[in-house]
Amino acid sequence: MHEIGFIRDLAVVMLVAGATTILFQRMRQPVLLGYILAGVLIGPHTPGMLVGDAQAIDDISNLGVVLLMFTLGLEFSVRKLREVGIGVLAVAVGEVGLMLWIGFGIGSLFGWKGMDALFLGAIISLSSTMVATRTLSEGGHRQQPFAQLVVGLLVAEDMLAIVLLTLLSAVAIGGSVQAGTAFSLIGHLGLFVVVGMILGLLLLPRLVDYVAGFDRDETLLVSVLGICFGASLLAAWMGFSVALGAFLAGAVVAESRSVGRVLHLVEPLRDMFAALFFVAIGLKIDPAMLLQYALPALLIAGVVIVGKTLACSLGIFFVGHEPRTALRAGLGMAQIGEFSFVIATLGLSLGVISKFIYPIAVAVSVVCMAASPYMSRSADGLARGLRAVTPRSLRLLATSYSGWLEQLKPVNENAALAAIFRRLLWHIGVNVLLVVTLFMIGAYVNANGWAWFSTLGIGRELRHTLIWACALFLSLPMLIAVYRKSEALGMLLAEIGIRGRFAGSYTQSIRNVLARLIPLLALLLLGVLVSALGSTILPPSGIALSLLVVGVVLAVVLWRGLVQMHARLQAALKDTLNKPEPPPDGAG
Repeated sequence: MHEIGFIRDLAVVMLVAGATTILFQRMRQPVLLGYILAGVLIGPHTPGMLVGDAQAIDDISNLGVVLLMFTLGLEFSVRKLREVGIGVLAVAVGEVGLMLWIGFGIGSLFGWKGMDALFLGAIISLSSTMVATRTLSEGGHRQQPFAQLVVGLLVAEDMLAIVLLTLLSAVAIGGSVQAGTAFSLIGHLGLFVVVGMILGLLLLPRLVDYVAGFDRDETLLVSVLGICFGASLLAAWMGFSVALGAFLAGAVVAESRSVGRVLHLVEPLRDMFAALFFVAIGLKIDPAMLLQYALPALLIAGVVIVGKTLACSLGIFFVGHEPRTALRAGLGMAQIGEFSFVIATLGLSLGVISKFIYPIAVAVSVVCMAASPYMSRSADGLARGLRAVTPRSLRLLATSYSGWLEQLKPVNENAALAAIFRRLLWHIGVNVLLVVTLFMIGAYVNANGWAWFSTLGIGRELRHTLIWACALFLSLPMLIAVYRKSEALGMLLAEIGIRGRFAGSYTQSIRNVLARLIPLLALLLLGVLVSALGSTILPPSGIALSLLVVGVVLAVVLWRGLVQMHARLQAALKDTLNKPEPPPDGAG
């Protein structure tokens, strides 16, 4: 009977979602808003309810979360993250942190308990990718400069959302989180994400392209959905949320050359499960509680619109964009959406937040969704109005600031040197991250696999020696790459920084010393970092020193082979990340 009941509830949800889509398209309102309101109308808290099975509602919601996060991951990519730029990334971090703090402060002013205030801050800190991108598309603004900034901010927020979800899970389970615990959690999250992304980028895009070679759409669709649900189960098994696994699976599949076909096949599923997800949100809402907390919800919605607009606009302006573009970008970010609902659902499922937080989150989202198209359409008028009331001296100061930043940008030869410098730092950073990841994997194996080693008669010291030796020897290609890239960086810095008119006849000697000192210093710092992270698997000092000597000897003897091995791995990743853009129609 439960199976039939689930099908009946699913049928009702899809029928109502279909009618809602037509109605809200005619009303020129966001259909996501209609889905939520439709869910309220057919839910268990409304007279004459059509869907009342709590288990069915949870099943629909969980299925919607997995597919929604997977499709969001498909629209995210590592290449997009690289293109965001450090300035936009800093703006996103600042804006999310500010809204988190403001939300916590509002909850405290209302007299809510600490966990409710913390989750409220997280709920209002993240903008809605779906609402923002649909508003841009429907307004025909996707190619304008401010729209590219909005997309960059959304990409950065997607990554920050994963960190927030993980930390909130730990806080909810433990009741509180200390600084050490927070760093440990972020470390485990980073380990899972880095290992998943690197292994995924090396294997899964090629697998997807291989399956796409059969030229059978159903085979490709079933395969990518298998990757999606498999990654979700793996994330759950590792102690993370299924949303994280689904999002990472989408981000990895997005790097395949067949992503255009995948998007074309998944788009109908995305629309279907987005409808399921947002209707399921409405199904959980009690209208009586919504009315009871209407005033706080309206106040919080106003804070979201004003706070996000100001934070993003000022941030974008300060990193070098003109005021009108910055304002339009800020208005495009002034809403909350899918990640906020995932966070609210997390708090409810773990039983750590009050029941009124969920309807407040929905009410705030509804108000922001309804206001978003109007704010987008009135952006030019608002910009002209603000310009008219801004004192001339302040306008002159803003123009001078933008011009000053423009002059600071490197040009000609300096631009080429800056590009080389950034590329070397990027390569060094990626290889350091890989080395750290290997030692963190060793620490994880040591903490969770000691019983298996004990069954083989391997004691603590031998276990540490084996794990540390494996991590060290597997790291040799990356360590050599760090040394070589640091050497090139040292030569570049020596050439730029040591001028003949100051050093005279000692110029070349000082340059040689600096060029050798920087790679040695980089390896020393890396050694300190690895020692700190791998302290739980560090063997006795004598054995560790012997392993280091063996590692150095192997590096010298196998230098050319290790360099070639690293070059092949780098080429494989580069080939994956530098794939051509998919066609605009998404048809592949």
